[in-house]
Amino acid sequence: MSHSSTDDTNTPQGDVLPAPGYAGDISCQTAYRWWQSGQAVLVDVRSSAELAWVGFVPGALCVPWKEWPGMALNPNFDEQLRAAVPPGKKVLMLCRSGVRSIAAAQRAAQLGLQAYNILEGFEGNPDANGQRNRVGGWRFHGLPWQQG
Repeated sequence: MSHSSTDDTNTPQGDVLPAPGYAGDISCQTAYRWWQSGQAVLVDVRSSAELAWVGFVPGALCVPWKEWPGMALNPNFDEQLRAAVPPGKKVLMLCRSGVRSIAAAQRAAQLGLQAYNILEGFEGNPDANGQRNRVGGWRFHGLPWQQG
């Protein structure tokens, strides 16, 4: 799949779907385009265990929303996020499936940042067999990632 392909041409504002409590929802392709153009920073909010075991986006900033084990909220999230996002930049939140990143985007917006949730996340939703990476997500769309 081409990196320039996009499935977001029919959204109300071109690239952004409205969302409560933050700037909006965007596709993986839009997130990649904004990040590569320098207008946004990509923040992966998955736990360090997920990054190590499942894979990560090279160059993305890692600010966990919750941490393994136990998936307790990161008590330093606000401070780490503020340090990661330069003034005037959009912040794009990535998690496994686009759910935790909603909460992280809402918190970022409360901190005064222009925050977006990346729909489908890194792995997408499970398919009929309960397997991810088959029906959506950053990896599914052929965007850059590494494992190891």
